[in-house]
Amino acid sequence: MELRWLFLLSYWLLNVPVFAQTEIDWFILADAKFSRVLVKQYNSVYLIPKFGKQLKAYDGEEVILAGYTIPLTADFSQLVLSKSPYASCFFCGQAGPETVVELELKPKATKRRYRMDEYVRFKGVLRLNRKDPRYLCYRLTEAEVYEE
Repeated sequence: MELRWLFLLSYWLLNVPVFAQTEIDWFILADAKFSRVLVKQYNSVYLIPKFGKQLKAYDGEEVILAGYTIPLTADFSQLVLSKSPYASCFFCGQAGPETVVELELKPKATKRRYRMDEYVRFKGVLRLNRKDPRYLCYRLTEAEVYEE
């Protein structure tokens, strides 16, 4: 009788949805290849990504990612999360486009002041940008600071 209850409990625990976020690292984001494509609308060449299977599995999923904050605007209202500090990041030509994630912060997260190169863990929904050259190839929407 006990064995039957143990089996039922195990089955239930394995089939209950898990609501925890997945912590990803920059190695997962490196699962992309880039090709140079002329975008006639902007008369410029852009790096267009082709994402690997492992990375595609995270598209639209809530994830946690740690990195260095880099402002895109003087008032720090637009931020990028980078694998590396500013001096060695994508924007200085020291790394590839797979090393930066555009942050779309939740309203309460925009009230906080972030320092340049501050190491922060963010939680949000990972969006893979396949075609729109106006955005980075990775976006973290509904992003907020993640504290355990």
